[in-house]
Amino acid sequence: MRLGFAWEDTMDSRHEELLEGIARLKREKNAVLLAHYYQEDAIQDAADFVGDSLELSRKALSTDAELIVFAGVYFMAETAKILNPERRVVIPDPAAGCSLVDGCTPEALRVFREEHPEHFVVMYVNSSSAAKVYCDVTCTSSNALDIVRKCPPERPILFAPDRNLGRWVKENAGRGDIDLWDACCTVHEDFSVEALEGLIAANPDAEVIAHPECTKSLLDLCHFVGSTSQLLGYVQQSAAPAFIVGTEVGIFHKMRQLAPDKRLIEIPPVGDKTRSYCHHMRRHTLEKVYQAFRDETHPVVLDEKVRTKALIPIERMMAWS
Repeated sequence: MRLGFAWEDTMDSRHEELLEGIARLKREKNAVLLAHYYQEDAIQDAADFVGDSLELSRKALSTDAELIVFAGVYFMAETAKILNPERRVVIPDPAAGCSLVDGCTPEALRVFREEHPEHFVVMYVNSSSAAKVYCDVTCTSSNALDIVRKCPPERPILFAPDRNLGRWVKENAGRGDIDLWDACCTVHEDFSVEALEGLIAANPDAEVIAHPECTKSLLDLCHFVGSTSQLLGYVQQSAAPAFIVGTEVGIFHKMRQLAPDKRLIEIPPVGDKTRSYCHHMRRHTLEKVYQAFRDETHPVVLDEKVRTKALIPIERMMAWS
């Protein structure tokens, strides 16, 4: 017996109505929806392209759409606007922020540069456009190792803002002269290592894979460490029947689509939380996405001087990638 069917039917009807409305507005406005893997399933399914930070940056650069609706956190939408100043870029919920952006203010980075002019600053794209002004090159988790290996060998490096990704890069890039900014992704730093050890014992046939924004104690237990897109590729290519996955749970939707025969296991966060959601990413809903297409009420607007200065390290990253 189906309980509460009237409410469920209403929700299903609204879901279809929103999807139809989004599709219609895309056609009418020559618009696209770009979505990160950490978005809810419905938004991923409605998107023209789903990817990680680097993939979305490249897609934003290559699209010929006049309107870009960006379902990700705000710095990602800023990057799309930096690369596409002539196009309209809107974000469904402008409050979709990032703990890494909060942990590395432009003013603090400016002061560091003044006090350490010898450093070559590598800035993770998980940073504001205003902070990017004070870096030499940006990177993503997909290309961080390659970018650092191409930095001038005679200059020490500051890697900002993620200390966990920076530590992993320092350990694997073959360079010891890397200083780390002290900020983190609260989602990836909160995974329970104790719970992971229990999952490993209970699932001996599973491989452990995780994002490099996780803590060292967790990464030390992994069979593979990689960016969101790299984790997806590994699950498809590995012969293992099961995977214990350390990243935001939105990735499971695409993983199940690409590797339906694999068993996927979440690592729970510490404390009383049950799942590793990024509450910033989840600010976006299908309703808000539809409203973004319809009303364009949250456009990304950048000061042109900031945009042109922030473009330089992003273009350098693109060239080095």
